Amino acid sequence: MVETERSVLDEAWGRIPHTREVQAEQGSFTQTRIERVITLIVGPGSLVLGAQAFAAAFGPGDEADGWHVPLVVAVFLPLVAMVVACSLGRFARVFSGVFAVVFLLALVVWPVATAGGPAPVPTENPWIFYLVNVATVATIVAFPLWLQVAWTIATPVMFGIVRMIQVGGRGDFVVPIALDVSFALILGSVLVTLGWMYRSIAANVDQARASAVSSYASAAATAATEHERVAVAALMHDSVLGALLAAERASTPRERTLAVSMAREALTRLANAEKDSLEGSDEPVPAVRLADDIETAARELGVELSVVRRVEEGTPRVPGRVARALVLAAMQAVANAVQHADAQGLTVQLSGHAAPGGVAVRVRDTGPGFDVAAIPPDRLGIRGSIDARLAAVGGRSEIDSQAGGTTVTLEWESGDRW
Repeated sequence: MVETERSVLDEAWGRIPHTREVQAEQGSFTQTRIERVITLIVGPGSLVLGAQAFAAAFGPGDEADGWHVPLVVAVFLPLVAMVVACSLGRFARVFSGVFAVVFLLALVVWPVATAGGPAPVPTENPWIFYLVNVATVATIVAFPLWLQVAWTIATPVMFGIVRMIQVGGRGDFVVPIALDVSFALILGSVLVTLGWMYRSIAANVDQARASAVSSYASAAATAATEHERVAVAALMHDSVLGALLAAERASTPRERTLAVSMAREALTRLANAEKDSLEGSDEPVPAVRLADDIETAARELGVELSVVRRVEEGTPRVPGRVARALVLAAMQAVANAVQHADAQGLTVQLSGHAAPGGVAVRVRDTGPGFDVAAIPPDRLGIRGSIDARLAAVGGRSEIDSQAGGTTVTLEWESGDRW
């Protein structure tokens, strides 16, 4: 049941368009794209505001001699790095965080840098003001929500404080500075709210998608289980019950032979109940073909095996139905070794003998082993897929399991009588 749900879940995810971003994190399909959209918006937007601030920096500055150029370089270099990183989609969080911190430090030193500088004008803002909201949007890319809110409040308020310190608390600057701080707070709050809203929507969409896929997997697994139950019930009614009735009523050698044939067919169908394909041709195949088929089937299960071949010259060819039964039974043993022994020391050996003519497949592992007699009656992995499958084609199976490992031996002789 677990394996069925897992395979159905993989199929469901396979129906969703995959790119490199989705393959890296299937559960964040929309969030990954929203993050990329945010960085693409922040990059060009910061470039526009940064260009405005850079143009203002070429005019008369408020800084004292020796402060203007170093301060401009210290602020604009991280800004350029952030714009480039956001545009390329690489290291955007790192460089955005660097710019946000550097800008706040620039505000801290602003009163010192402007001490003794030209007298400011109430109607003109310094170049550093145009970057207040750039620092806010940088936090949207770089920091968690609580830091975004803190930066959105702290940066405009810090600008207002350092600006008042610069002008010496003059009354004619109070209203212009209050308006600037209010504008920066409102714009910053809108930007942070938009970022939070789009991320929340993306998270809800991803959660809804994951829930839908999980529901699809559960429904499909339930439908598959029900289909299998119905198929097995029909098999038991039509084949097994028919064989039992024929055996009970058989009174002549011909009727007994027919009953045996019906029982054999019922066992074969029961052992291959999980297979939808037909049994295929009964044309005899070389014994060494079994090793190739086992290796191919193992690769389909994700297990790399190299079957050891010890086939004598003159080994008889194996009927098609026998070969299929041996391969399927061997794969069940391999699957058991992978599931219960973690494929420790897993080896498969194919032996072919000319006299008496026959083949044998041995699947060994060095796992913890198990008690064969303690297997519950409703577990058909060994009884149905190995024992019954081999019995249906006139073969034999033997399981030797100890603390040092498990060996499953599958044998068929050309002289076996059914």
